[in-house]
Amino acid sequence: MIEAIVLCGGSGTRLKRISGDLPKPMVAIGGRPFLELLLRQLHRHGFGHVILASGYREEVIRSFFGDRALDLDLTYSSEATPLGTGGALRNAIAEVNSETVLVMNGDSYTDANLTRFTATYLEGQADVSMVVVPTDGRSDCGSVAIDNNGKVLRFEEKQVSSGTKYINAGLYLVPRDFLNEVPPGRQVSLENEILPRWLKMGRDVRAFVYPGPCIDIGTPERYRSAQELLANVEAKE
Repeated sequence: MIEAIVLCGGSGTRLKRISGDLPKPMVAIGGRPFLELLLRQLHRHGFGHVILASGYREEVIRSFFGDRALDLDLTYSSEATPLGTGGALRNAIAEVNSETVLVMNGDSYTDANLTRFTATYLEGQADVSMVVVPTDGRSDCGSVAIDNNGKVLRFEEKQVSSGTKYINAGLYLVPRDFLNEVPPGRQVSLENEILPRWLKMGRDVRAFVYPGPCIDIGTPERYRSAQELLANVEAKE
């Protein structure tokens, strides 16, 4: 069974006036931690073991979820200093047993069908697969250009050219062995360094297009929007 890594080590600097000293994934949405929405999504799609790549105030996450929550076995991969998204994944390798790992950002929610995403990846020939969503007019972030077959052609900053463009939703399926290529013990960005490097190496990176939004909580404005959009998602039984 494929295991999952949730990147939840961020302190959420831009969100401090709302989150205080909480880790960003622990800010409340509908009266429960944002991270709970992600864990419920993983459980809903059949995942059983989740590695929480944690850093800033990990003890808050541990004290709330422990080693088992929502019928998921939880393992913690701690970083003493910020390692970035790529560095955090490299740091978590020792906790991963499956040949393929699903990677999920801990500060965004995309209601993609992870079961179909996984099946499509396992049935295909891609090296890496990633969920992308329509830009919906956003110009404050980089974009992903893909061809008609879903092959990722390039990553672009601030949407500088024409063509079919999407936004990276922060959901990936990656061979465990690929993560060994990330330099250990230092800050590395998966989005800005590792993925573009894999493309240059000729790795086949494919896009799984989800037509809905990617909802993130990175700024106070987006957090307030997420409160409205996600308040009733997977409500507590």
